[in-house]
Amino acid sequence: MDVSGFSYGSDSSGLVWGFLFGRGDAALPIDSAAALAWLASDAASASDEFIWMHFNLANASNEKWMRAHLALSDEFYEALHQGSRSTRIELADDALIGVINDVLHDFSFEASDISTLWINVGRNVVVSTRRTPLQSIEHLRQAVRNGEPIRSSVELLVHLLRDQADVLISVVRKAVERVDTIEDNLLAGRMSHKRGDLGSMRRVLVRLQRLLAPEPASLFRLLQKPPAWMADIDAQDLRQSTEEFAVVLSDMAALQERIKLLQEEIAARVNEENGRSLFVLTIVTVLALPINMIAGLLGMNVGGIPLADQPNGFWIIVAVVTGITLCAGLLVSRLKIPT
Repeated sequence: MDVSGFSYGSDSSGLVWGFLFGRGDAALPIDSAAALAWLASDAASASDEFIWMHFNLANASNEKWMRAHLALSDEFYEALHQGSRSTRIELADDALIGVINDVLHDFSFEASDISTLWINVGRNVVVSTRRTPLQSIEHLRQAVRNGEPIRSSVELLVHLLRDQADVLISVVRKAVERVDTIEDNLLAGRMSHKRGDLGSMRRVLVRLQRLLAPEPASLFRLLQKPPAWMADIDAQDLRQSTEEFAVVLSDMAALQERIKLLQEEIAARVNEENGRSLFVLTIVTVLALPINMIAGLLGMNVGGIPLADQPNGFWIIVAVVTGITLCAGLLVSRLKIPT
């Protein structure tokens, strides 16, 4: 691919990469000019060949180029500008329109590390576009470059969904490792992590579950009435990929519940520590109360202060204070420190 004139990691049309399938076992890399030439040829109507073009929406000329050269449905362009980002796959104008959420390459359990991929799957043309580099689509590109055989455009979509499930499994595993570390420290009495750390992780997992879970209604309609050009084996693979997604999302829900229990345990331990501190503070206050009261009374500059003329008055007061303090100490020693 000619790299002259590239911007935002793409060429002047916004194409990041392109592949032609059906000519041998491995896909052939193509650029935008070669893609246009293929679309204008008779091979575009052949059932055994299809192309995949991946675009970058950050390139301002991307959408204009697609509208000028690609026969995509209006629903696809509407999805690009819709506020709803829930993962879904719908049938429109005999093509599959997919809105798929994915995580960035440098995902670090931040809510902002989740972005959206839009894909239009036809019989012979697959168009995908995004604004930021995402993990699942990169895994798919690496698989295609490594020569993995893909027989149809729907199989490419299924492969993308499975790659996304693999990325989600990796995210869950990393989250489990972090939760295991926090739980081990908690059991060992080393609460180096705060509830806020668990709370932020739990919020990200909830957002991932909400955005990555495919809408069941759209998938049900699609699987009940797939396009005529979709093979039965492709429909079966698509159904199986959604089932794999359901298993991953179930694991994520279980992890969220575990994080919630850890948050409650940490909160309970913090309350216990606060209770112990208040109890010790109360004991110190009770023990210091007699001497403070007597010191305050004897420190008043008024007449009639007792024992003022007694040579042993100081020691008498010390004995009284000591006796009262010992009685108070004996009283509080029978109390139990809260646990």
